[in-house]
Amino acid sequence: MNYLFHLYLSGDDPATLTGNFMGDFVKGPLADRFPEPLRQGLELHRRIDSFAQKHQGFTNSRLRIAPEFGLYRGILVDLYYDHFLATGWGQWHQEPLPVYLKRVRRIVEGNRSLLPEPLQRLVPVIFEDMIPSYLTTDGVAGALERMSRRVKRSNPLAGGGRELTRNYHALQEDFLEFLPEVHRYAQEFLQRRTG
Repeated sequence: MNYLFHLYLSGDDPATLTGNFMGDFVKGPLADRFPEPLRQGLELHRRIDSFAQKHQGFTNSRLRIAPEFGLYRGILVDLYYDHFLATGWGQWHQEPLPVYLKRVRRIVEGNRSLLPEPLQRLVPVIFEDMIPSYLTTDGVAGALERMSRRVKRSNPLAGGGRELTRNYHALQEDFLEFLPEVHRYAQEFLQRRTG
């Protein structure tokens, strides 16, 4: 769900960016199912997720969220971190966020045939609604309410906006600790693969 985060960590290669973007929609072994640069992006996506699960800052963020959110706490942190990345974008990237989103959407659309079908339908929603909504706490709350309705079983996601507001500054501090480290990790992975 943290699309902006994964896009940001992808580097400049269009196929790697596309693979990282579609990572949540590809399950199972990668093997030879995809061309190499796309597979590299998929592997990067999985490594970023694994890095996050083991990182103390990300763990601290999960534990700040009320226990009734249970296993959904990780999803909430993903969205909160997209919010912090979006609101502080100018300090992390030289390209203005609207320009960046327009450019990477063109890349993703150019690889549309490689995307899993459910993701193909979501591309306009992700770039026109979801990511722009992450710029405000109300937008994050609305995104979580919509997500809650899409999940078939009963879930607490609709209340996730309150948790962001309640823990805002502590979560932001966790994010500021986490982002430089995961960025360095992703860059090192990409350099090893291309070097």
